[in-house]
Amino acid sequence: MYIISASLVAINISKGLSQNIQRQWVLLSAFAAIITHALLVSHSYNVNHIISNDFFSMLSLIFLVISLLFILSAIKQPIETLAIIIFPFSAIAVFLNINNAAPLTPSVNVNGHLQTHIILSILSYSLLTVAAFQAIFLSFQEKQLHDRHPSRLINCLPPMQLMEALLFRVLFLGLLLLTFALASGFIYLDDIFAQQLAHKTVLSILAWILFTTLLCGRYFLGWRGQKAVKWTYGGYFALMLAYFGSKFVLQLVLNQG
Repeated sequence: MYIISASLVAINISKGLSQNIQRQWVLLSAFAAIITHALLVSHSYNVNHIISNDFFSMLSLIFLVISLLFILSAIKQPIETLAIIIFPFSAIAVFLNINNAAPLTPSVNVNGHLQTHIILSILSYSLLTVAAFQAIFLSFQEKQLHDRHPSRLINCLPPMQLMEALLFRVLFLGLLLLTFALASGFIYLDDIFAQQLAHKTVLSILAWILFTTLLCGRYFLGWRGQKAVKWTYGGYFALMLAYFGSKFVLQLVLNQG
């Protein structure tokens, strides 16, 4: 259903049609995909009674949140064209998590406070992932408009002013949640600089500094365009290494649960 929604957008773009023609079908298939995705995540939670913290489960949960945030924004603003890049990743995340809802024995005691920290982390990462997607499109949009030969995809995107405004709005909300996630980590985790958490903590703080610098530069110095895009890339790369780098190495490379 994710693929159907993205395919409808791709067909419209390839034929040069207005996105409004099939907008309702794009949104309808997207809602069906998100509801089904949420049921799959809920099933995993019902089996384990905790938020699964393995690589593929977290990937699936994050893209569920990303897809939900996207579709809620698309209801109010004509940004459904972005489904062509977001939903294929969501579909891949679901596919990789197939048969991954078996009962598990958590390696740590995941109490209510720790789950709060995990949820805040997931929400902040999801929002900042949406910002990274927007930065990619904004970069392509600006370069092609300067070349004066925009592709059909670029022509179907929302205006640059709207894309940029959305980017900084999402960055602000993502940074706010990242601040709460870091604060809850310092409060609730026994040793946030433990061996397996030190690099994650340092990289998360580095991402927080980069995103904060970007928003301050926007507010006080009027940063925009490619400068904003590059700072977004830098912050998101640090955050991606923090969230998935260590988990990928420990679980999939070193095979440590």
